Amino acid sequence: MEKTLLELEPGMQGAIARFIGNPGFIRKLRTIGIREGKNLTVVTRHPLGGPVVIEVDGREVTLGRGMAVRVVVDVAA
Repeated sequence: MEKTLLELEPGMQGAIARFIGNPGFIRKLRTIGIREGKNLTVVTRHPLGGPVVIEVDGREVTLGRGMAVRVVVDVAA
């Protein structure tokens, strides 16, 4: 089942399926290690419009909500 990264609750895991955005946005994500097929875990989702913290390849990455809503993750049902 596909969901955006913003829809996942802390502790949920999934594999990055695709990105919604222009080539520059996609290149930026790939540069920081966020690529299609990578497994991730949501560490925390800060309240009041704050960022989402995920773990990819053993390191934590913080994404703003505007970016997180454009990352589509395949979550096991």
